[in-house]
Amino acid sequence: MNGIFLLAWRYLAYHKVKTAVLVAAVATIVYLPAALDIVVRRSARELTARAQATPLLVGAKGSPLELVLNSLYFESGSPPTTAYAEVERVQRSGLARAIPLYTRFRAGRNPIVGTTLDYFEYRKLPLAEGRAMAMLGECVLGAAAARSAGVEPGGFVLSSPESVFDLAGVYPLKMKAVGVFEPVGTPDDLAVFVDIKTAWVIEGLAHGHQDLSRPEASAGVLRTEGTKIVANASVVEYNEITPENVASFHFHGDPATFPITSVVVIPEDAKSSTLLQGRYLRPEEPVQIVRPDSVMDDLLGTVFTVRGYVLVAAVILGLATLATMTLVFVLSLQLRRREMQAIAKIGGSRIQIVGLVAVEILSVLGAGVLLAAVLSALTSWFATAMTRVFVSLS
Repeated sequence: MNGIFLLAWRYLAYHKVKTAVLVAAVATIVYLPAALDIVVRRSARELTARAQATPLLVGAKGSPLELVLNSLYFESGSPPTTAYAEVERVQRSGLARAIPLYTRFRAGRNPIVGTTLDYFEYRKLPLAEGRAMAMLGECVLGAAAARSAGVEPGGFVLSSPESVFDLAGVYPLKMKAVGVFEPVGTPDDLAVFVDIKTAWVIEGLAHGHQDLSRPEASAGVLRTEGTKIVANASVVEYNEITPENVASFHFHGDPATFPITSVVVIPEDAKSSTLLQGRYLRPEEPVQIVRPDSVMDDLLGTVFTVRGYVLVAAVILGLATLATMTLVFVLSLQLRRREMQAIAKIGGSRIQIVGLVAVEILSVLGAGVLLAAVLSALTSWFATAMTRVFVSLS
């Protein structure tokens, strides 16, 4: 029996290319359905968990899916903005807590999330180093964002301009990192968190400049009209907020009209949730209120439907591949007729010859299945990253 295994091994090792192609074919037809199932199920679990942890979202009317993906994962295109007054509206209702989100800007590849300290408490984000932001221009980084940017508390993060050709646009803001969160395995790990007012500074709704009443700023004074000082174009507009210049930063306009992308709404109970949702049902209502879990269920329903079609196609492809492999083995046996006759002449029985061929076939199948298992394990390991890719493409 050992001789059969040795002969089978020698044959497969000698025909390396044919063996490798057959093993790869087996691995492919086994791996593809398994990998698809792993990725879809892991994605469904990740998406559902995040959505179920967020009771309600309020945002401008538009695509509910875009609103949910942007608010939960900070990955999709920015939805239409609504006014900060919507936060005050929810709070005045007495039915729920409201947490604003403004996720329009980025720092490199990481989203900048403008919010309040309530968000950290609600998402249960523990600090690994430093503290939460306390002053305009400060930021706290998720674990992955800090690692990718190479920033620790005391370092700085620069917001990315929306367009390098926008010469009249807002200057990038240099923000001081004052803390880093512990890794929690959610999209919060990749975010750069700032106060909602700091996000408005990046938007250009507030700015700070030189104190023109000081003697050293005289070069920037165009003229003086009583107590009013008119500046010229040489006045320096700050792109970094420090304790020395923070007092010079001021907002223009009513903060209630300033933009946000969404409001995380946390009702007191199920009754409060129902009552609050009913207040947004009027056709003329400029905003919408959505349940993230319901929106994600609709998305996943479509995903599972598509998965079913893909699995059917994979099964058909697998059957075609197996048929081709069968043909390869049959033709190979025809070409090896003289080899089989030689084995019979030196005393090999028919059973031993059949066993030799069976060992060769089972070895190829076993190697293919083993390779597919290894690839499936790797897919399971990286499934979370694949979920993020899926969300970014949605």
